[in-house]
Amino acid sequence: MNDLLEHQPAGPVLIVGGYGTVGTALTRLAAPLWPLVLTGRNPAGGAALAKEHNLVVRKWDLNDPTPFDSPARAVISTVNDPDDRVLRAAVSAGIPYVDITRWTSRLTRAATQATLLNPTAPVLLTSGWMGGVISLVAATLAEEADGAHQIDVAIRYDTNDRAGADSVDFIDRLGQDFEVRKDGKPLVVSPLSDTRWVDIAGHRTKVARLDTPEQFTFPMTLGAEAAATRIGFSSNASTTALLAAKAVGLFRWGRGEKWTSMRRSLLYSPGSGGTAHIRVDVQGREGTRTAVISDPAGQAHLTALGGLLGLRNVLHQDSRPGVNFPETTPRLAEALAELELHGVTILKS
Repeated sequence: MNDLLEHQPAGPVLIVGGYGTVGTALTRLAAPLWPLVLTGRNPAGGAALAKEHNLVVRKWDLNDPTPFDSPARAVISTVNDPDDRVLRAAVSAGIPYVDITRWTSRLTRAATQATLLNPTAPVLLTSGWMGGVISLVAATLAEEADGAHQIDVAIRYDTNDRAGADSVDFIDRLGQDFEVRKDGKPLVVSPLSDTRWVDIAGHRTKVARLDTPEQFTFPMTLGAEAAATRIGFSSNASTTALLAAKAVGLFRWGRGEKWTSMRRSLLYSPGSGGTAHIRVDVQGREGTRTAVISDPAGQAHLTALGGLLGLRNVLHQDSRPGVNFPETTPRLAEALAELELHGVTILKS
């Protein structure tokens, strides 16, 4: 395959997966700001959204070797890109690029791949939880705390929320140990271990460890000696079921496609909507700073907002070529103000 993208500064923003759950939310946020082209494996699925905003929708199936070509001022990927196909096409063409859908091992590969291609445009890998929104908040708290000795993230996953299939891809990683930093040294931990009760927006929530990209980037970008992300659920029954499945070894013996539907049935039952709540605690030289992020429009909306901020970042006139992460954004206050304009509350203490 030989995808051919062409950088056109006045061209459209290409949203890969532009009519999926997160893609639709991002499209609605971005449509008033830039011309857009939406892509996906089934263009008919995006026809109504494209008509709503007078947009073009085109087929780009990342599993189909048929070459894809398009002009673009920027590219943002909201779907899994396992072969780095979108990444390579954008970086090779010198097009600003944002990615919001990678787990840690794929993010590390993407960073390496992009660096080897010697990017001449900004490459923003913003696959931390909720499109990197928690990374922006953590960076702000680190500034206020005069450093980040330890960063703890606690997620309250609303099981009634709208969600795309990619949103529970993390469940396929629950059988694999992963590396974090503790006291500045590498430590291998197991998913769903180290449980604790945390107050998240007034909800007493049981949370356990989860492999997410910000635990990999925070030690490098913010100098954190320890970083931990944990997740719990609005339904105690879901939390109990997940921990019980871990206890009987489901995520180890139940690997592979044969057991995919069983694994995902534990979590993937999207409803009509819910509220996204995340708590971030940063311990620095000036003590501990805490922020609780809440989006009544739900996790897909909050993730899409992270993508929108990523696009603003890479298209800003002061953006520089090279690989970057959301917490290194130089305009943190501006980014948080934009979140609040879109209905997100960030309560600090």
